[in-house]
Amino acid sequence: MPALDHVRILDLTHFEAGPSCTELLAFLGADVIKVEPPRTGEPGRTLFADRADADSYFFLLLNANKRSITLNVKSERGQRLFRQLVTRVDVVIENFSLGTMESLGLGYTALQALNPRLIYATIKGFGTYGPWSAYKSFNAVAQATGGALSITGLPDGPPLKPGPTIGDTGTGIHCAVGILAALLQRQKTGRGQHVEVSMQDAVVNYTRVPLRHHQQTGRVVKRTGNRLPHAAPTDTYPCHPGGPNDYVYIMATSREMWENLLRTIGRADLIGDPRYAEMAERTKRFDEVYAVIRAWTEKHDKFTVMETLGAAGVPCGAVFDSRDILSHPHLRERGMVVSVDHPTRGVVTMPGCAVQLADSPVAIKPAPLLGQHNAEVYGELLGLTADDLRRLESDGVI
Repeated sequence: MPALDHVRILDLTHFEAGPSCTELLAFLGADVIKVEPPRTGEPGRTLFADRADADSYFFLLLNANKRSITLNVKSERGQRLFRQLVTRVDVVIENFSLGTMESLGLGYTALQALNPRLIYATIKGFGTYGPWSAYKSFNAVAQATGGALSITGLPDGPPLKPGPTIGDTGTGIHCAVGILAALLQRQKTGRGQHVEVSMQDAVVNYTRVPLRHHQQTGRVVKRTGNRLPHAAPTDTYPCHPGGPNDYVYIMATSREMWENLLRTIGRADLIGDPRYAEMAERTKRFDEVYAVIRAWTEKHDKFTVMETLGAAGVPCGAVFDSRDILSHPHLRERGMVVSVDHPTRGVVTMPGCAVQLADSPVAIKPAPLLGQHNAEVYGELLGLTADDLRRLESDGVI
């Protein structure tokens, strides 16, 4: 039994922050009904599109396991239908610009009056209150204002945007946690509530550990590149054959890890050497330590290095590129990378669900076509007939 099979969600979100939240909840079994504008659908369907006759991979990767209906919530009849749907669901989630839902008469206060058990989730760049609440945001803006850029990059280089979209998907995951908490609280109180997550707030949460340096020293946290400056030999090391992603990350922080590393790379002669025996001494000679390890790693490919050191008890990770992620047998075996059959794209390989529940296995379904579930959803929830739907479609309501 899917863990959330008793939860129904109306999803008005678009692009990434919102859809990443609802996709996770859909993976966990929630009935996520994606509400989209007629004819065009949400803008993510065409974002980064490579062909005109199919939804973009961007959309497919963020909207698996959902149902899609079309509805013009800007029209009076569309708003009436939406209000009817609200009385039959547990959650409404939106990430429109500040005030959009309220201007349509579909804000939290109005919908909560229709369904006191409703959980209404809101994702905004800078929240619904505060001096910056009206400002728009994207992933990179959230990462900049949340502190991620300032601590990413080389010490003598400019701030760098981290590649993972923590400003978007990171916000979505935070919102999913908030929705689940509200659902649990509703079991005790019988009431729904407003869940709010700001993209900036989510990124600040990801930077809480680096902030300790500021608390300890009173100085702005500096960029350190790939090294942990007080923990030699933590760094990336080049591997054979020397391509742009032929690297591993090695993090041998304890005495046992350090000595196992030396034995594995054929440098047992350095075990007990006072220049390197303690972390503080190794850190003073970081470049020397780096050279010793590099002399071994660059003779082997990154997966050989990772597996050899991993078997020896030394934390080490190959730098996975996109091809590695989509094809590696470890991720395939765990179900983190799956292949699904899409009606227009054919076989699509994509990440699956990162959360595994022993009693609730996840079956990944492809993202829906626009309006694919109109008859199904409107029939199930509102009792509308095929004739009703034809009239609504001809009038531009769905």
